[in-house]
Amino acid sequence: MKPLSLLFLTLFNSILGLSVLFPILGPLARELGLSEVQVGLFSTGYALMQFILAAYWGRRSEVVGRKPILLMGILGFAASFFLFALFAWLGYQQVLSGWGLFACLLFSRLLGGAFSSATLPTAQAYLADITPREQRTQNFAVLGAAFGLGVIFGPAIGAGLAHFGLLVPVVFSASLALLNALFVGLALPESRRPLERTPTPPSLSWADPRIRPLLLIGLSINLASIAMEQTVAFLYQDRLGLTPAQTAQTVGLALVIFGIVGVLVQGFWVRTVRWPPRALLGLGLALLLLGYLGLVFAPSFAWLTASLVLLGLGSMATPGLTAAQSLAVSDDEQGVVAGLSSAAQALGRMLGPVVGTSLYGLSPAYPYVFSATLIGLALLFFLARPQLASQRE
Repeated sequence: MKPLSLLFLTLFNSILGLSVLFPILGPLARELGLSEVQVGLFSTGYALMQFILAAYWGRRSEVVGRKPILLMGILGFAASFFLFALFAWLGYQQVLSGWGLFACLLFSRLLGGAFSSATLPTAQAYLADITPREQRTQNFAVLGAAFGLGVIFGPAIGAGLAHFGLLVPVVFSASLALLNALFVGLALPESRRPLERTPTPPSLSWADPRIRPLLLIGLSINLASIAMEQTVAFLYQDRLGLTPAQTAQTVGLALVIFGIVGVLVQGFWVRTVRWPPRALLGLGLALLLLGYLGLVFAPSFAWLTASLVLLGLGSMATPGLTAAQSLAVSDDEQGVVAGLSSAAQALGRMLGPVVGTSLYGLSPAYPYVFSATLIGLALLFFLARPQLASQRE
């Protein structure tokens, strides 16, 4: 297999293992006597560790190579999920309970966030190593497709395995990560030869003018997306007057459509048209703006879902942004810029749930007004800087 195909499978397996947990975390926590706020802290803590450590792992991959950091991230993720399953089982056995149980489960999630933060930036840096600069936009779209497919299939697998017990999906995720590590160890070659490594990591930071505007745009895209994802089920239920069971089915169908559109756009369309990063980013931001405005006013299932389709089409902005970040720096700074980009995404995952749900409590339209405003400002900021993401491929 080609390194790109191997990397696709590596990232797909990693995202699949994480997203398997999505549909069972809430019910599992309730069976263990934990509150909704405590469940929210699991996700917030996970994202916090990614925000803190993603750039560190990117820098380390410049020094020791990509493959060791990928392996460390995947194995650490596996260990954290095994620990989570163990602590939850001890909760079922009444060995742990209350705040002691919560502290142990939170520790396992913090550990998972700390190590999983190595996977995405190192995969992006690996791809930059093996891809000529003129092909990076198309190949980064493959990573986006792997991410999207993992998010589509993971919750379905998690829901199916939950019929055998709520801890079964957790153990499955940990076992899948071990298999993924074995696959990486045996099949994936190192992309950064010893002579290409740097003894000290580059000093690239958020303040670097080459990437600061792109990181801010990335933060805006992710924050707007997470605020939408956290509240869109409430929006469908309230706008359409659905029962909880109808909401689950309706929103599930809409999100599958949304996910499939995103995968097709990134996995096939972006690779076919071969547009430069600036064109993808500009059109993607415009489509995202239309999608969020659509959610503000949509009165029916058809219009709500059409708005999600626009958001799926707008996901072309992601490979454009990732490629622009990669092309803005030297080959010795790929790991660092990928780590900073992952940290910006993690910051969006931390703030998005709080912002989205808080605004929804004030008015159902407010989270999407917020997202549209954020993307609109990002689009104006982007258009006002013709030199941004304008590197020729």
